[in-house]
Amino acid sequence: MATVQIVHRKDKLNKKGEAPIHFRIIKNRKTSYIASGILLPIEQWDERKIRVKSTHRNSARLNSYLSNKFTEIQDIVLEQETLSKSLTSRNLRDKVFGKKPLDFFDFADKVVAKYKEEGKIGTYDKNIAIISKLRKFKPNSRLTFNDITPEFLLKYEQYLKTELKNKTNTINKDMKFIRKVFNDAIREDIIGLEVTPFRKYSMKLDKTHKEYLTEEELMSLEKYPATPGSRLDLHRDMFVFASYAGGLRVSDIVKLQWKDFDGTHLNLVIKKTGTQVSIKVPNKALEIIRKYVLQSPNKDSFVFPMMPENTNLNDPEELDASISRATAYINKNLKIIAEAVGIEKNLSFHISRHTFAVMALKKGISIDKVSKLMAHSNIRETQIYAKVVNEELDKAMDAFN
Repeated sequence: MATVQIVHRKDKLNKKGEAPIHFRIIKNRKTSYIASGILLPIEQWDERKIRVKSTHRNSARLNSYLSNKFTEIQDIVLEQETLSKSLTSRNLRDKVFGKKPLDFFDFADKVVAKYKEEGKIGTYDKNIAIISKLRKFKPNSRLTFNDITPEFLLKYEQYLKTELKNKTNTINKDMKFIRKVFNDAIREDIIGLEVTPFRKYSMKLDKTHKEYLTEEELMSLEKYPATPGSRLDLHRDMFVFASYAGGLRVSDIVKLQWKDFDGTHLNLVIKKTGTQVSIKVPNKALEIIRKYVLQSPNKDSFVFPMMPENTNLNDPEELDASISRATAYINKNLKIIAEAVGIEKNLSFHISRHTFAVMALKKGISIDKVSKLMAHSNIRETQIYAKVVNEELDKAMDAFN
């Protein structure tokens, strides 16, 4: 429970020998102060009675003011604690002051800026787009945290569906970011827990089907007769390599350097998560990587020549732009190859990741090992693929019917 006290701040003594009188709020061992606007010499404050000494010419008026203000603050603190047990001393101080609600966009911009500072340019761009959509929804007015209620989110959800034609899972990602902004503001003690609308607003999510290639489809892709040394040849090899070598993301494949390969293992830091992994390269992938080794390869050269050799890997924006261009080119050619070999799936490089996960689980590799190889931050991500394998087994058992 919070306590309120009147204190003469001798630690704030000015040059005239006067110290301010504050109202001190203590909650969970954390302290906040509210200024009374009164400055008083040390000798004119009665520390034991906690009041202005009668020798001061305005003692009666000042003591009356302090007493009334003290009672008012105590009443507000008691009322707010009754409404919410999670309030901090700072929240309580703000309730007394009637603090102006913080602008949501101002804080959201700071949250997004951190991604850029950390070099997470892709995440930065995605969340900038999310904020832009919300700004268009509220173009000519200030938007505070208090304005974003469950009702507001329902209206915004409808706007995303009808006006912007966003799918359910796209809307879910937008709402996740808005929720993150609220959670960050709560953690930083900017707003109280009671302000968040996400205790009453439920985010929706449609089940998605993880597209992957069967081993037969992957085999047909491997046999595609591309002209040696052509881009179609390179892009097919990169997809097949990733399908066998741990399902590495395209962002890790295109920046793979010879120094990351010791002859048997890939040893690298995953770009998305910063996780260090060591992957033993199976024979199929070894055949591909050996195809690209030069007589005396420069250890800093890229294994798969997709980006310029002078690409600055320490410049997040330059690297992200290079990876984006490479990914678009690869995906375009993968669709050409898929059509040529009769694969009717909408082939993109990311499907190689799903393909590896399903093949690995089918071959009996335990789910925790697959999760580690794929550098998943949570095993629940890997369990999605386990469900795919189980569904296939269920279909196989239908043969008995």
